[in-house]
Parts: sequence; structure tokens; C-alpha cells
Amino acid sequence: MADSSCIFCKICAGEMEADRVHEDEHTVAIRDLNPGAPTHILVLPRKHVATLNDLTEDDDALVAHIHRTVRTVAAKDGLTDYRVAINCGAGAGQSVFHIHFHVLGGRALSWPPG
Repeated sequence: MADSSCIFCKICAGEMEADRVHEDEHTVAIRDLNPGAPTHILVLPRKHVATLNDLTEDDDALVAHIHRTVRTVAAKDGLTDYRVAINCGAGAGQSVFHIHFHVLGGRALSWPPG
């Protein structure tokens, strides 16, 4: 269920280049082009879901799988301490409307983040 105008759908489909660090049947993980930390990986579901608010109960297994993928990509990059962030809506900083999970690490991360 891809959106032909969505850059992340194009990346998941292999139609656009990206620095892929992981992929499986349900997810693709890529390095962020504008990293906010030494390690900044985006975990994308292959299924197009615009925002966190658009997830339904039918997506529960997908969300669980995404969390396992986050753990996998963090471990592959040698991270034991890391942050996972999800922006929901333009006012929260979401610039691509295809849900994605930011995995940030490789340095001390301060709080609050924004």
C-alpha cells in the first residue's frame, strides 16, 4: 500500500537510493542524510502510514516489529545507549509524512531534546 509521491515509499521499493543498514519483509532502515547525532538511523515500515495518529489496531504487529528492528539496528551500530524519536505532525517536526522512527546515539543526548 505505497504512496507514489512519498519519498520513503520510493526508498522502501528500491526506486530511490539510500544508505540502507537493514531491511526485511516489513521494514527498511537507512542512515539519515542530515544526522542529529553520530549515529542517526531512520526505521521505516514498508507499509505507508502517514503519521503516528494514522496507526490502527491492525498495525499492532507492525509496530512491535519496528521496535525489534530499532533494537537490531542499534546493536549493529554498537549502540547500548540511544534515543528513539517519532515526530507526529508538522508542528512536531515531521517533514516526511510516512511514519519513521529516529534512532539516535553515539554521544550523550541531553534532555529536554527540543
